[in-house]
Amino acid sequence: MGTPSPNTMLVLAAVLAGLLASHAAYGRPNFIVILADDVGWGDLGANWAETKETPHLDQLAAEGTRFMDFHSAASTCSPSRASLLTGRLGARNGVTRNFAITSVGGLPLNETTLAEVLRGAGYSTGAIGKWHLGHHGRHHPSFRGFDYYFGIPYSHDMGCTDTPGYNLPPCPPCPQRGVADSRVARKDCYTEVALPLFENLTIVQQPVDLSGLTARYAEEAERFIRQASDSGRPFFLYLALAHMHVPLGVPPPPPASGGGIYGASLSEMDALVGRIRRMADSHGKGRTLLWFAGDNGPWAQKCELAGRLGPFVGAWQRQRGGSSAKRTTWEGGHRVPALAYWPGRIPAERTSRALLSTLDIFPTLVALAGATLPPNRRFDGLDVSPVLFGWSDVGHKVLLHPNSGAAGKDGEIETLRLAQYKAFYTTGGAMACDGSIGPAEHHQPPLIFNLDRDIQEQEPLDVASREYQAVLPAISRAYTRALEDIATDNVSVADYSKDPAATPCCNAQHVACRCRAPASRAAMPDRRTERGATRLCL
Repeated sequence: MGTPSPNTMLVLAAVLAGLLASHAAYGRPNFIVILADDVGWGDLGANWAETKETPHLDQLAAEGTRFMDFHSAASTCSPSRASLLTGRLGARNGVTRNFAITSVGGLPLNETTLAEVLRGAGYSTGAIGKWHLGHHGRHHPSFRGFDYYFGIPYSHDMGCTDTPGYNLPPCPPCPQRGVADSRVARKDCYTEVALPLFENLTIVQQPVDLSGLTARYAEEAERFIRQASDSGRPFFLYLALAHMHVPLGVPPPPPASGGGIYGASLSEMDALVGRIRRMADSHGKGRTLLWFAGDNGPWAQKCELAGRLGPFVGAWQRQRGGSSAKRTTWEGGHRVPALAYWPGRIPAERTSRALLSTLDIFPTLVALAGATLPPNRRFDGLDVSPVLFGWSDVGHKVLLHPNSGAAGKDGEIETLRLAQYKAFYTTGGAMACDGSIGPAEHHQPPLIFNLDRDIQEQEPLDVASREYQAVLPAISRAYTRALEDIATDNVSVADYSKDPAATPCCNAQHVACRCRAPASRAAMPDRRTERGATRLCL
């Protein structure tokens, strides 16, 4: 690398001076990261005019910055969340597929989470919602940097409930003691274990009442914000919603609105985001950065209960069978809606086309907090503060997309983005609504799409074309360098072994692990155990 030019040095000095001045004027900011589950790029009205159910999110877009080219780090739950909380792809942090109810392990303990860094910098840290990075022993969020945790340990279809919500095909509720259930339970309905709700290490309800979960998340988020604000410490709240993952917990009867069940659930999520934004503003408008994003694209096999892709239909894959959404590296699998709101700091009514990722949340918040990144490891995320503040619209030069379950090897880097070009070394389709699956196909040389002209990923460039031959060398170099960089990094390995004893269950003589919360919060113990969950059975 050459010596920076004088003009570049002046720009960097100005950016640094601005950051230092902002810290002095405002103090350390609060952070709220809201992660929506299985939400589509087209589920945000500000992105897609056909969507009418997101007025609060659309207001955030109008009063903040909307990111058009923002991507989840993986297209399924555990790898996506691990990457957000470490700033590292699954090929580095070891989390390459989802953890199960019986999983012994989780996010490797030698990986440092964003919560651990911020707590070390003096922040109050809270996690509310879905964890899915290990619930057994020290993999529980209470041991991963969070002062407070309230939520479910994995996806809310991984355990039965008395209010199973809308699903395709539907699942029965948990069995009741003394009541024979003549229905035949599907293998994937988890009727042998009920979905638990944790507060810190204690199971406070099992099975969870899904119909009341949204309200409880909102109440706990408000309580955390209020208590952290009263303490005088800055706070970091990670709010991982159940929406829009099935089952959709819309109370019966089904809504009559044009958006149907999915639209009603989307409206419920939107109202929750609006409530959190109002609570944050009430404790000092301009003191809190709120960052909203999706964890991956829609779960297409759920048909009308799946989200909207917008224009990202993955037409090449659709012609060959299977879905091009969740669990794939097509744009519909990982391009997600994303917004940043910070009154007085982040420009309003701005649309950014910078190439960004949930990987960037870790290094950006660490920089804004005045903290330092953990040593002895490399990061895939960038500090994108200049993009947030409107000083730049430049993000990643290269962005990698790993396999997340549809085809190929877990965690393998199958797709690479370079500017407007997207190169596929492996393609495949997840299960679609019609039941079709697109088998893995390996491509050497890679399929290359120009997303500026072909956002639907319909027609790859002709390998004999001048454009293909011009861009292929740069793509090949970037791909080789990326693989070499990962291979020479401090790489972690996740433990994916299973043991029935790792299943969280309060076990009040079982029958789907029934227990309920005590009458008052004061009566609830907060015992932390090496094994994980304190059993509270009533």
